[in-house]
Amino acid sequence: MIREYSDYSVEIEDQKFTTEDGRIYPKTAVVTLFAHNKKEAGRELFGVIDTATVYKMINDCVPIVLDNLYLNDFSLSNYRRLYDLGKKSPVLIASLSAKNSFFDSDICNDFSYAEFSDGEISFEGTNFAKGRTSFTGSKFGIGNVIFSNTYFANGNIEFDGCSFGEGDFLFKNSVIGNGQKDFKDIQFGEGEVSFANTEFNYGEVLFINTRFNSGRFNFKFARITGGKIDFHYSVFGNCEIIFERTEFGNSRVDFRTVDFGTGRVNFNRSVFGNGEISFEGASGSMVKFQFRKAEMGSGRKCFNLMEMEKTELSFEKTIFGSGDITFLESKFRSLSLRSCHLDQYIDLRLSYTSILDISDTVVRDIVDLEPFDFPVRIEYLDISGMRLIGKLYLDWERNNVSRIIADQEGSTLKQKAEQFRILKENFSETGKYSDEDKAYVMFKRYEAKSWITGQKEKGGFTGFVSYLPYWFQWLVFDAMGLYATNPVRVLISMATVYFVFSLIYILMITFTSADIISSTADQLGVAARSFYHSAITFFTIGYGDHFPVKAARVVSSIEGFMGVFLMSYFTVAFVRKVLR
Repeated sequence: MIREYSDYSVEIEDQKFTTEDGRIYPKTAVVTLFAHNKKEAGRELFGVIDTATVYKMINDCVPIVLDNLYLNDFSLSNYRRLYDLGKKSPVLIASLSAKNSFFDSDICNDFSYAEFSDGEISFEGTNFAKGRTSFTGSKFGIGNVIFSNTYFANGNIEFDGCSFGEGDFLFKNSVIGNGQKDFKDIQFGEGEVSFANTEFNYGEVLFINTRFNSGRFNFKFARITGGKIDFHYSVFGNCEIIFERTEFGNSRVDFRTVDFGTGRVNFNRSVFGNGEISFEGASGSMVKFQFRKAEMGSGRKCFNLMEMEKTELSFEKTIFGSGDITFLESKFRSLSLRSCHLDQYIDLRLSYTSILDISDTVVRDIVDLEPFDFPVRIEYLDISGMRLIGKLYLDWERNNVSRIIADQEGSTLKQKAEQFRILKENFSETGKYSDEDKAYVMFKRYEAKSWITGQKEKGGFTGFVSYLPYWFQWLVFDAMGLYATNPVRVLISMATVYFVFSLIYILMITFTSADIISSTADQLGVAARSFYHSAITFFTIGYGDHFPVKAARVVSSIEGFMGVFLMSYFTVAFVRKVLR
């Protein structure tokens, strides 16, 4: 069957036509097909059957075989008028086979409100050459319904309101012209629904409020030039849903409030054009929902209010184009944007997710995680390997940043340190200096932990000796001043050191031969001498009215160094706070 043509002509000849299965018809239809350049593209021969004969077969409830036949102006609406039936009265059709047939109608190839008995119904390889095609309100029994390799020259086809029994509904490898493809309000039975490798061309493809049962829904390699593809309010059961490598063209893609059921959903390597993409309010309890290596255009991408708490949603290596992306108040088990280029504003203020993976991404605009009027619950956040050219909006306290990175499973200490470093630089850019300090402290802590872990793995003397600089760094840089981010902590450390040295002097004077001697007539008690000497030593005042002897000289030297160090430490921490 030749399907690539722009026009055709039909000539009825008084010549017998014999089908492959031995049926004989008195006339032959010679259909000449013309290409777009008006040249002849080929000829097809069909047996000729008139509609009156088909209407009688329907009325007699006998099986109808239209394989390899030419049929002009077939219409169940005309049949109802002929037999005085109501406009929507069901017409019982015992069985129907119309393989490799040619339907020709000025207005409509009308099968509306037909009621097909159990058994296979096939239009495989058929050519609906002219007029729209309507199966509106028809009921199909148990058995396969086949429209594979079918050509609808007029792209207006209507299956709205149909119901199907158990069996497959196959539209594979079909070609549909420009127009509206209406599959609204259909009730499918268990089995495969397949539009694999179907060309929809331009127009609206409508699956609004359609019910899919268990089985498989296959849109793999389907192609849509542009217009709209609309699934909103549709419901899937335990159904594998495949849109792999589907080309949506510049269509508006609408999956709002779709219940995807419990089967796996696959949009891997699908290609979206510049139309808007919306999955707002979609739900489901499937385990996997994947958009890996998909390509999207400049339209807005809306994934708001999705209810998929058991679902792992993955956009790994997806190209998002230039339109804004929003996941506002959605719920997922996990959400992965790993290895994506995020060149636009992306709203990741999720209502809940156990894992948010935005690692190895390149961010050139804003990634928004900061709660506003509702809590953002993210259990684990992974930003390791992120190239942050833009800005990351989140709040240390309300996003619980320390926990959602520290509690990551599977990431190394070095990776966690790197993530805190990224956040430190980000908070500096966004003017959140208090959060910057907290991120910097966590970065230095995990950097130190990563270093000591590496040293321990070396083992032997090297591993043992490494603990000395590690604990020194912890005590002096971390415990005493949080890496110069907390001047109050440094002041407390200064007071503590001063008090400890004062007590040491008291103990030395009381229990050893060491002493603090006055060079003046003013004689102080042991405690007063100790605290006074500690003060002038710690702050390096050195009046000379009291001086240490014996072992107290060594302790005083150490305290003098500690005083200079901690005062410098405080100055750095204080100035750092004030200048920002």
